[in-house]
Amino acid sequence: MEQEVFDQRDMTILIVDDEPRIRDLVRMNLELEHYRVLEASNGIEAMDELRDNLPDLVVLDVMMPEMDGFETLRAIREVSTVPVIMLTVRQNEQDRIRGLDLGADDYIAKPFSPRELLSRIRALLRRSLMAPPSRKTEIVVDDDLTIDFARREVIVRGQKVVLRPTEYRLLYHLVSNAGRLLTHETLLSKVWGREYRDESHYLRLYITYLRQKIEKDPAHPQYILTERGVGYRFKALDDVHK
Repeated sequence: MEQEVFDQRDMTILIVDDEPRIRDLVRMNLELEHYRVLEASNGIEAMDELRDNLPDLVVLDVMMPEMDGFETLRAIREVSTVPVIMLTVRQNEQDRIRGLDLGADDYIAKPFSPRELLSRIRALLRRSLMAPPSRKTEIVVDDDLTIDFARREVIVRGQKVVLRPTEYRLLYHLVSNAGRLLTHETLLSKVWGREYRDESHYLRLYITYLRQKIEKDPAHPQYILTERGVGYRFKALDDVHK
């Protein structure tokens, strides 16, 4: 059994939802696991709690009056990189993509299982506390792309590109296995955690993000190649110059 890398008693979770019933349900289950719990009924209260108490993770509802979850998430990302799980009754892919585009780390549709939410919280906290992967050497892929994992720097056509932590982990695993096919399940397990092995939409979305940042023509990628229906591989480093 995998060992936790954190003690829940040291972790503070902020629940943001305008429904007291939902807040009570989530708070009760979190407190049973010994998390410290904060509550907010709207985005304005959430920002106050964020500034005053610096939670380790935020569970954020989308449908709230005055300042909805998307607006709140945008405000959070202006001041903090705290992990955010969004809750919503909406189940269409466009809303999910919008939340992830704005910087959400995960997304759960209502009605949800408290057990699933706890599992996602544990997985996300593990990822956020994990030491970033590093390599000792700078990798010059070609004249357009240089990656220095030790410094966490990606230079594309002479310009430093800022990657989100999840994008960085994904690129690390792809480049570390350059030339080798990595299945969807392998990448999801390595980058997100074993709980996410079936969440292929996360992988598709973050592959798109990476391609937009490092490929000259994201629609016709030269670095991150798709093996349709199976997975992805980073082009073999000794092939990139050909």
